[in-house]
Amino acid sequence: MSDKKNTSKGKKGKAGTYLAIGSTLFAAFSNAKKVKSARGEGDTLQLIDGLIRVAAVATGVALLVRDLRHAHDDDILTD
Repeated sequence: MSDKKNTSKGKKGKAGTYLAIGSTLFAAFSNAKKVKSARGEGDTLQLIDGLIRVAAVATGVALLVRDLRHAHDDDILTD
């Protein structure tokens, strides 16, 4: 068994966090295309759904960036 154990928060390494940010940004572009399409069609319900999804993606990226900053702070403290 390894000395490093995952906590209940599910911490991941920097590489995993960067990968998560990349995939989240890909989802953001996909959702932005849906918003543009819904706006062009005049579909209010799809527009609202798309905007909510974009807001959720933005929040997810902000959380991942915060994790990276905390991981950087932890690296400095352990040196």
